Amino acid sequence: MRELLADWESRGLLYRIKKEVNAEYELGAVVRTLKGEQPFLFDNVKGYSVPMAAGLGGSRKLMADSIGIDETELIPKIIDSIINPIPTNRVPTGPVHENVVTGPFDLDDFFPIPTFHTEDCAPYFVSGVLVVNDLEGKKRYTSIRRMKFIGENRTNIVITSPELRRQYAYFEERGEPMEVAIMLGVVPAIVLASQVSTHLHHADKFDIAGALLGQPLDVVRCKTVDIDVLAEAEFVMEGKILPHERDQEGSFGELGGYYGGNGPQPIVEMSAITYRNNPISQTIFPSSSEERLPMCLIREVTLFSTVRQVVENVKAVHITLAAAARLHAVIQIEKKSEGDAKQAAMAAFASDKDLKHVVVVDDDVDIFNPEDVEWAIATRCQADLDVFIVPGAKGSPLESSHNLRGVSAKMGIDATYPLSEKEQFKRTSVPIQKINLNDYL
Repeated sequence: MRELLADWESRGLLYRIKKEVNAEYELGAVVRTLKGEQPFLFDNVKGYSVPMAAGLGGSRKLMADSIGIDETELIPKIIDSIINPIPTNRVPTGPVHENVVTGPFDLDDFFPIPTFHTEDCAPYFVSGVLVVNDLEGKKRYTSIRRMKFIGENRTNIVITSPELRRQYAYFEERGEPMEVAIMLGVVPAIVLASQVSTHLHHADKFDIAGALLGQPLDVVRCKTVDIDVLAEAEFVMEGKILPHERDQEGSFGELGGYYGGNGPQPIVEMSAITYRNNPISQTIFPSSSEERLPMCLIREVTLFSTVRQVVENVKAVHITLAAAARLHAVIQIEKKSEGDAKQAAMAAFASDKDLKHVVVVDDDVDIFNPEDVEWAIATRCQADLDVFIVPGAKGSPLESSHNLRGVSAKMGIDATYPLSEKEQFKRTSVPIQKINLNDYL
C-alpha cells in the first residue's frame, strides 16, 4: 500500500493532509468532501503517531490504475482472475512481523479507530479485511466486516455472509472459538477480491487478488492463529470469535445511507497484533464510493455473466453506486429482436435478489452517464408497454422500504426503441467527435 500511495503522490493523485484532524467525525468529514473517490493520507491524527489512509479504491479509474490496467478492462480482468487465479507464495517472515505484540493490550493504543456519523454508537473498524480458513483448511476466504471497538483487545463483528454465519455456527455448536485474522493497510485489489462471492465461486480470494495484480502474493503464517495473512499488510490483528458471547451493537451508519445495527453480534478477542515499522493504518468511510465500488464491480461480473446466458448480445452492465451498490442496474444491449430487453431485465433479477429496478437501453446509450440513461427512459419508454412489475419478491435488508414488509417489488424498464422504427430514434451527432478546447482558446 505504501508504494501505491507514494506513486499516486508523485503523480499528484494523493491528497496529503498535514493539519491535525480528530478521528471522531473530522477525519471522515474530510474524506466525505470527495465522496471517497480520491485517496487521502492523514499524517497527523490527534492523539496518534500512526498516519491513516482512506479513499484508495473509490473510483473506477484509480481502482484500475492500482491494478495496472485501463478502467475499460476492469470487468474482463476480474472474470479472468476468478477463472485463472495465481496461488500465493508462503514465506517464513515478512514486513508485517517486524513488530509482534501478544498478551494484554489495548487496540486503541496502536492506531486511530474513527467514528463517522452523529448517531454511531462507538468507534468502528470499517476497512479490516477478515481472513478465515474453510473448514477443511484448504482455502482462505476474505471479506470486509465492520467491527465495533468494545475496549482493550475486544471488538464485536457483523457476520452477515451466509457462508461465514454457517462456519461460525459450526464452531459455536461445539463450544469452540473460531480463528480469524484482520488485515489493515492493503491495496485496493485485496478489497476487490474480498467481495467475490464465496457461495458462487468457492475460490481462494488471495489467489484471485494475485491474479488481479499479475503476481503471486507473499503470505506469512500468523503468530497465534493458524491463518495466512499478507506479508506486506501494514497491520494484522489475530484473534478468535468467541462462542455464545454477544455484544449489543447499537446504531451504525449503514451502506444504504440509513442507521442500522441495534442487534447482538459475536465478540472477537484479539490474541496478537503485528505491524510493520512506521506503519500506516487504513479506513473506509461507510457508504462512500470506496465502500460501494468493489461491491458494484463484483456484482457487475455476476450480472453480465447471467444476462449473457439468455441475451448473448449484451454489451455492458452497470450497478450504480448511489443505490447502495446493489439496488439499481443498467444493461446495454445490441437489440436483435423484440423481447430482448425484457428478457435481459428478468435475467438480471434472477441473478441477484437485491436488485430492485433494472433499466435496459440500446448500445447508443452511455450506461455510466445518468443523464443519458434518463434521456433514454424519457424518450424511448412508454410505461403501459415497457414497464413491468413483479410484486412480493426477495430484496435487500439494507433497503429500508424492503424492511417494512420483508419483501420488495421488482421493476423492469425497457428503454430500447422498436427495431421497426429505428430511423425515428436516430441520435443527433456532430461530424467532429473529439474537440480539444485548448486548441480554440
